[in-house]
Amino acid sequence: MSADTALWYTSRATGVVCLLLMTAVVLLGVLVTRQGRLPGLPRFAVTGLHRNLSLLAVLFLAIHVVTAILDPFVTIGWVATVVPLASPYRPVWIGLGAVALDLMAALVLTSLARARIGRRAWRAVHWLAYALWPLSLAHSLGSSGDLRSGPLLWLSAACAAAVAAALAVRALAGANQVPAARRPAVELARQEAAARQEDLLAHRQAVLGGQDPALARHHAALAARTELAAREASR
Repeated sequence: MSADTALWYTSRATGVVCLLLMTAVVLLGVLVTRQGRLPGLPRFAVTGLHRNLSLLAVLFLAIHVVTAILDPFVTIGWVATVVPLASPYRPVWIGLGAVALDLMAALVLTSLARARIGRRAWRAVHWLAYALWPLSLAHSLGSSGDLRSGPLLWLSAACAAAVAAALAVRALAGANQVPAARRPAVELARQEAAARQEDLLAHRQAVLGGQDPALARHHAALAARTELAAREASR
């Protein structure tokens, strides 16, 4: 294998791995609950998994960009990696990749400066990750003929189907979720219903055990009157 062929294969392979990693990152972002958890995993595990997958995606993306530029089969240039439509080779599709790279850089930089810019600004920029994935998919399908047929086409379709299914699940969960303005009232009603249920259960247990609450109160009152009468008689 020559050096040029090795660059070609490396560029294509890292591009496919980037697509898989970005799909996994998006799936985690979509499916994670408000508490930052996934079923069966604690919060710290989900956070660590999301961070490590994102870092791997950045690493493979860097290799993909460098090998694509060094590959003599096409002429892209360093400027075209960050400036859309600057590439002489398939400018539209390479331009979509440049936009995706710019969004990735924004996510990395804001994550590094999260303590300084604040959580609200970081979260606003972090929403760009959801735009990063479709741009990357379009770039992959348009710039590489390998992904438009054969097993890689099925792999791309599987990634798209997985993201679509995750979005559907999240949309259904959001539709069934109580609005923030009604949550206090709903929670209060739930607690009241739970208290009534506990009272009913306690009453049933008392009846089954031969300790009817009304009868118990009558016996207590009778004992109190008997004790009071005994005190009056001893004076």
